[in-house]
Amino acid sequence: MSLAATTHATTAFRPASQSAGTRLHPTLEGARQAAIVSGLGYAGNVTPAEAWALHQQGGVLLIDVRTAEELRDIGRVEGAQHLPWAIGVRMERNPYFLDRLADLIARDEPVLLLCRSGKRSVAAARTATEAGYSLVFNVLEGFEGDRTLGHGNGWQQRGLPWTRD
Repeated sequence: MSLAATTHATTAFRPASQSAGTRLHPTLEGARQAAIVSGLGYAGNVTPAEAWALHQQGGVLLIDVRTAEELRDIGRVEGAQHLPWAIGVRMERNPYFLDRLADLIARDEPVLLLCRSGKRSVAAARTATEAGYSLVFNVLEGFEGDRTLGHGNGWQQRGLPWTRD
């Protein structure tokens, strides 16, 4: 399998273009306004519950940026695209990330990025924004959450739907 391959979906996602006059979902608009105020460097943050609701409604692409091994061993969100931000034992940045992102979504379409704890997805969101993507959002807490907090957070711990292959 190539480094740029996606593991769980084969077709490009194409929601309605934001430039075509489609209004941004109120949750995403709120996140975007908060990001502007705080100077995040990307479109904004959404909670795992907000991401799940948006994913179910359609119109926004959810991309899991964890490694293929993480998806296999830990679990994944059904229907999410897979595009790893980092690859290999050294967790080096995937050199095909932006090329593959361009295959999945237009620069003015909303996308939610999910990783293990919310750190890689922030890096990926900033990089995509610097490359001209205007609606890249981070899913706070990630899939597993922050293990150092001593309480449950993240997609799994919040009881949101997921599966394991």
